[in-house]
Amino acid sequence: MSLMRQLWLAVVLSTVVAFAGSLLIGMWSARDYLVQQLERTNSDNAGSLALSMTQQEKDAVMIDLQVAALFDTGYYQSITVADTAGRVIAERIQGRSEARVPGWFVELFPIPSKPGIAQISDGWKQYGTVKVVSHNQFAYQALWAQVARLLIWFGVGGGAIGLLGMFVVHGIGRSLGEVVGQAGAIGERRFVTIPEPRIPELRALARAMNGMVERIRQMFDEEAGRLDELRRRVNFDPLTGLPNRDYFMAYLREQLSGAEAAQTGVLAVMRLPDLAEVNRTFGREGTDALLTEVGRFYRELAKERQGALAGRIKSGDVALLLPGESDAGGVGADLAKRLGDQLQAHWRAMPDLYHLGIVRFGRGEALGDVLSRADQALAVAESKDADAWHAIDGEGQAKVMPGEEWRTLLTQAVSAGRMELAYYPVVKLQGGAVHQEGVIRLQPASGGPSMTAGDFMPIAAHLHLTAPLDFEVIKLALRHLAAIEDDVAVNLAAETIGDWTFRNDLWILLRSRPELCRRLWVEVPEYGAIKHFDAFRDLCRNLKSLGCRVGIEHFGLHLSESSRFTQLGLDYVKIESCLVTGIEANAGNQEFVGRFCRVAHGVGIIVIAVGVRSEAELAALAALGVDGATGPGIGK
Repeated sequence: MSLMRQLWLAVVLSTVVAFAGSLLIGMWSARDYLVQQLERTNSDNAGSLALSMTQQEKDAVMIDLQVAALFDTGYYQSITVADTAGRVIAERIQGRSEARVPGWFVELFPIPSKPGIAQISDGWKQYGTVKVVSHNQFAYQALWAQVARLLIWFGVGGGAIGLLGMFVVHGIGRSLGEVVGQAGAIGERRFVTIPEPRIPELRALARAMNGMVERIRQMFDEEAGRLDELRRRVNFDPLTGLPNRDYFMAYLREQLSGAEAAQTGVLAVMRLPDLAEVNRTFGREGTDALLTEVGRFYRELAKERQGALAGRIKSGDVALLLPGESDAGGVGADLAKRLGDQLQAHWRAMPDLYHLGIVRFGRGEALGDVLSRADQALAVAESKDADAWHAIDGEGQAKVMPGEEWRTLLTQAVSAGRMELAYYPVVKLQGGAVHQEGVIRLQPASGGPSMTAGDFMPIAAHLHLTAPLDFEVIKLALRHLAAIEDDVAVNLAAETIGDWTFRNDLWILLRSRPELCRRLWVEVPEYGAIKHFDAFRDLCRNLKSLGCRVGIEHFGLHLSESSRFTQLGLDYVKIESCLVTGIEANAGNQEFVGRFCRVAHGVGIIVIAVGVRSEAELAALAALGVDGATGPGIGK
């Protein structure tokens, strides 16, 4: 029996016992009082009648009239006058009772009426005796009325006590529920604090658990801060705060060769043509100030779009990568305007501040070809004029469809069932499978090869169509789960997380298949989890209540904001592929991943590496404590 039921039972039993005890004591006290009153009344009335008869002539008719007069008042059960020999001179007896009292009550609380006896004198001689017995029906009626009053009183009192008990027990239950919920949350890797209850014992427990949670959060925050500092020291330029060349090139390489990368993208390279002249004109501090301002400009620019990344690839070259973008000329015009408004205005003394080369690339192109075209675009920009830009669209690449054609294609693909999931293995580095990762594929109505997520998901995000696509992905995953025994993981787009209708429909769908939920893994990009944090927290709570596992992919780019993830109860994270590529030869990334694994394991989170391409990377990851891996090198 639960503690709350025991408390409720204790309240009910105490109320009933108190009520029954008080009622019985009150009833027996009232009964004894009535018995005493009847006895005294009988004695007084018998004495009064005997005195009256003593003072009168001893005539039988007169005696009978006096007895009748007294008896007719209706309060007596019997009045008897007898001579000294015991012969009855006059007698009246009431054989019926008009009291409306249940028989069981009369048997349970008997009220005997003890006769009152007095002597009748005739001069100095005894004439006879008077025996008066008052009727006890009035006593029963009085006692029954007393019971009714006590029942009403105890009903009101019991109700008040019950309400008070309900309030107290509810308060205890709420406080206890919060403490139990916090303990359960800790077991689910959600480190949340609760208000301290008023009950001293629970307050001490809640205070201790809150202290433990705060210490865990502080430990996580401190370690996350150290990890972020390490990541920046290894992969970021200290002056501009932008990713360094190695990190940026690894990210660009992944966008060119990744199976799920965007179909197209734009690379913009800005060159500060003569840093030596800037140094001579403004000094070292001025040059550093310029580079710092350029870094801040590009960091803010990259935050505006999901998947965008800016990096310093040479001393005077800063590159911006925009996956999913297809309009190189539009990017160039927008960059030039922003640079003019935000950068040139502060550096008017520089007659030739920058040159900008922009190229469009397609998935599958060689890295050298893309960089070569970027150099060519820069050369043209340098030949034009000061602060000039030049854009080059990729040749032989697929024609970009207008937005309405994309809308029609995506909408019809969902309604016609032309979507499917391709599954890739995610394996444990110690042997065995973690799950199958399902990635979306779309079959065009005209036939031909299937389109990967990178081909259409950036467009779907722009058209606000990710929610219906992701809902179809969940349905396909559930259908696949029903046919296999392994677990399946699917990922949701960042834009989908904030869609309340999607979250509600997903809840209804998953509740209809509870037997499959424990084998369903759902992951979202780190960018989306941070951007829509409240919605993601709600999604986590609903999914985990059904038994699903929840994780974050592309993890590691926003460690400074990751402390909020301690509230979510994450089951796993997938490390960004930029940190994995070539890790066997990168001591900095090795240190970062190893330390991160220790922190994640400390709170029960599984760490999975993405984009593994070689056995050397796999061996290095296993040595660092990574739990699982996926990528082109898995299964070879």
